[in-house]
Amino acid sequence: MDHTYKNFYRQFYLKTGGFIPTKPLNKNLFPGDYFQIKNGAIVLLGNVYHSTIVPQHDVDLSDIMILNASNWNFSDGISKPYSGRGYGNNPVEGQFEFSKQVLSFAQNGSFIFKAQDPESIKINNWSEIQQQLIIKMTQTLFSFRELYIVTESATANNTTLAIAGAENAELELASDAENFGLVDIFGDQNTKTIQSKDIEYYHRENKRKPAYFKAKKLVVQEDKLAYFISDFINKDNNNGEWVNTFFNSNFHNDIDYNSQMIMQNAQGYFLDMLQSNELNPNTALIYFKWADANLDDVEKLFASYGD
Repeated sequence: MDHTYKNFYRQFYLKTGGFIPTKPLNKNLFPGDYFQIKNGAIVLLGNVYHSTIVPQHDVDLSDIMILNASNWNFSDGISKPYSGRGYGNNPVEGQFEFSKQVLSFAQNGSFIFKAQDPESIKINNWSEIQQQLIIKMTQTLFSFRELYIVTESATANNTTLAIAGAENAELELASDAENFGLVDIFGDQNTKTIQSKDIEYYHRENKRKPAYFKAKKLVVQEDKLAYFISDFINKDNNNGEWVNTFFNSNFHNDIDYNSQMIMQNAQGYFLDMLQSNELNPNTALIYFKWADANLDDVEKLFASYGD
């Protein structure tokens, strides 16, 4: 996948209240699955329930929850230059009537998505198990510094997605099902594709695959980050004098700090520069917490492809 898909992922997160499609599309992710994002892809590493990282007595999953279907049918950059009725002839049954529709995609990345009867299941007691997961995933069982855990998975009875690969892409559809009239036929099981132009992705999924998720991500506590950044800048303020003395040079040593860039990269720097044994099972909760996966994490799914 390249940047063609990025608009769909961004809009999906915004329209569905924080759900993210799996990458690659239609991959299964269940509550308790933990993963990392590497080279723009989700790398599944395991499940906290299957591996009994969460003990059996702490397992608490919700019943199936019905989601708002109107939030799971949306598009961007789509117009319908033609929608009408047509007639054909069948050698056995004679003349028949069908609905025909043309969808036009304004630009590369324009899309249309439809889901029927979306549902989800989630971890009910996240607040009760999150601290033990920090200690186990960063210290006693593993030494993760970057990690996501799926907290809610969504499915639908069926989904249909079309994404344009170029400007002015088109999709021509037809259906002979009754009672359609001039209504939208995209995503219906009886709809046939007559022709397409410059469509990058077009798929109808008829199985309830848990291909959409919400997740928590492992992050460093804000007060620890703030202390690290302040300490880092203070230490480097004296660096110019040391350079001149040590190298006996007249090199220009002034540094213009970009605090935003330091903040963006501070988590990785901070953890790498901790003193030996400073981070241990007794201090893990001081350094780490969980935060909701968000649009920044959607961007990571396309980090290797640019904008």
